[in-house]
Amino acid sequence: MKLLIIGGSVFVGRHLLQDALARGDQVTVFNRGKSATVWPAGVEVRHGDRKADLSALADGRWDAVIDCCGYLPRDVARLAEFLHGRVGRYVFISSISVYADFKQPNDESGALGRIEDSDTDTVDGRTYGPLKALCEAAVTARFGAADSLLIRPGLIVGPHDPTQRFTYWPARVARAADGEAVLVPGTPDTPLQCIDVRDLAAFVLHAVDSACSGPMNATSPPRALSMGRLLDACAAAAGTRPRWHWTSAEEVEACGLKPWSDLPVWVPPDGDDAGVHLTVTHRAEAAGLRCRDVADTVAATLAWYRTLPAEQQAFTKAGLSPEREAAVLKLLLRA
Repeated sequence: MKLLIIGGSVFVGRHLLQDALARGDQVTVFNRGKSATVWPAGVEVRHGDRKADLSALADGRWDAVIDCCGYLPRDVARLAEFLHGRVGRYVFISSISVYADFKQPNDESGALGRIEDSDTDTVDGRTYGPLKALCEAAVTARFGAADSLLIRPGLIVGPHDPTQRFTYWPARVARAADGEAVLVPGTPDTPLQCIDVRDLAAFVLHAVDSACSGPMNATSPPRALSMGRLLDACAAAAGTRPRWHWTSAEEVEACGLKPWSDLPVWVPPDGDDAGVHLTVTHRAEAAGLRCRDVADTVAATLAWYRTLPAEQQAFTKAGLSPEREAAVLKLLLRA
């Protein structure tokens, strides 16, 4: 198969590229040339900026384009229009964040988020999901429903994850001494959902082969994973025996800690985001999505993390510093 990957050097794109090459696909990548300068043998590299210059893609035909890095609808629309007629299928890596709210679990028919300032250049917590929804609409408007595949991943995790969110837990547990208290939110049975980037890449390529179309929620099945299972997998991978200090949502709020960022992955189970980790995945599962056990993901993530230079092992994007965690634990234990 001839594939055009938009991006191809960071996280999802990196794994897609590796898998596509491993199975013998002909791969072209289009990017700005900033994240990678060395590419595997056999990859055709075309440089350009989707915001301004698509001329490097002026010629060529592909069975599918996989867009890993579309955030603004006008950029996605421009690329889709430019490639229309020369690409068989447009695969857009979207997000479950497209849904209007998560008070209840969403399937693919859930209402999508909307914003008034749809022409904004700002991608943040308010705009990210609605802009992704508009990107989906731009793809479908130009390629039609039958030739548009809209992959909506949940939290993407695993080796080479630049967000630090999931990686925080294996790394934190790995540095714990036996019996040391580790601040963890919620309860052991608090549900979680995520998808290993390797499973996501494999599913995307399988879905392209199978001519799948339309939106698909791509994350682990509801209630297949919990906070307790994640932490136990972290301890097993690291060979440590910490003591979990389970902290209620009320205590988390009282201590000024933020779900998802200070305490990654977790969200309060009774708040406005109660359904985010119960997203319905039947459609993707029927199409062939398979998710590995979290123990595999944790072990691979920890092994990759340990190869990073020391300066890149500091958690500056997500999680608690050792000092802040110690201060919060002291406060909780004194209460």
